[in-house]
Amino acid sequence: MRIALALVTFLLLGACAAVPAPVAGTAPPPPRITYSPVGLERVLGQNAAQLAQLFGQPDADVSEGTGRKLQFGSSICVLDAYLYPPERSNIPVVTHVDARQRDGRTIDRASCVAALTRRTGGR
Repeated sequence: MRIALALVTFLLLGACAAVPAPVAGTAPPPPRITYSPVGLERVLGQNAAQLAQLFGQPDADVSEGTGRKLQFGSSICVLDAYLYPPERSNIPVVTHVDARQRDGRTIDRASCVAALTRRTGGR
């Protein structure tokens, strides 16, 4: 009987345990950013040869596994184009692009594409 009483007391006390409060200063994770493909029609879905025709030779060409990153730059911005082979072809095409100003600040991706297509003869 004493064992049953001790067990019931233990269970009741366990139910009264306090839930720890969140640590002060912690913030919820940032919201997920979604990007619009508007203005990127000349880039998304293009292969490396088509990008070179549009922007000239890339400043960097990095391959890893089946993925490839081509980087193009101007005095205004840097554009990273990520190419992966689609299911029905072995030729990698652009599936995503990132853009930034030369100093690392953000810039609209479509604006960077427009700036890169307007560059003439140099960076």
